[in-house]
Amino acid sequence: MAEPVSHVKSALRTVELLDFLAQYPGLHSLTDLQGKLGYPKSSLHALLRTLVDLGWIETDVTGTLYRIGMRALLVGATYIDGDPVVQIARDALDWLAEATGETVHLARLDHFDVVYLATRASRHYLRPFSRVGRRLPAGTTSLGKAILACRDDEEVRAMLPPELPALTRHTITDPVRLLADLAQVREHGYAVDREENTEGVRCFGVALRVTDPPRDAISCSVPIPRLTDEREQEIADCLYEARDRIERLAVRQRRAF
Repeated sequence: MAEPVSHVKSALRTVELLDFLAQYPGLHSLTDLQGKLGYPKSSLHALLRTLVDLGWIETDVTGTLYRIGMRALLVGATYIDGDPVVQIARDALDWLAEATGETVHLARLDHFDVVYLATRASRHYLRPFSRVGRRLPAGTTSLGKAILACRDDEEVRAMLPPELPALTRHTITDPVRLLADLAQVREHGYAVDREENTEGVRCFGVALRVTDPPRDAISCSVPIPRLTDEREQEIADCLYEARDRIERLAVRQRRAF
């Protein structure tokens, strides 16, 4: 039986602090951070000063408020630039955005969240907000649902957080309903986010079968006023084509995964 991993306390605190600042953008005081993270104030202050000196954290002009720093951006960009799925998906995402005229995304499952790795903006003025690095609960997105649907119900139940967050009045917060929704994804072949994380926007997603089990997906976001049943089928067909293009290229580059 494997022994439990012993974490280095200083390293764990550093990562937890950076994760917190990444999850909650903006400026935070020492008192606020101490209250949220529970570290001794003296230790936290020393950690903050070290990370400020190294460029991982920045301060405001007073030197008393803290936010995520430039070095985090550089490391994140390196992850994106070096990721094989992002590389092979670029042309297919360009094609998908051009074919649909809508905003398209590539995202990856991280615990029970999806993290956006690439996006292409809609050619229309009306479009949903999106950015690389954005993190959303998997159960609220077509991307996350498409990935989760590749797992059986037992696996999904083991991944569920204690509570499913409600981002809009349409968000599924009942685990039983979410599992039923995933069953529909398996039946229909693509996932649908019905205004579950952004009001007025419906998203469609398919998983990329380049790893087993899949951890990546692509999606297309469409404002409700531009959506019809015929348009939904067109979007689904384009997603299938983009997925197939990515998977064919992945087969040729299998050693990269």
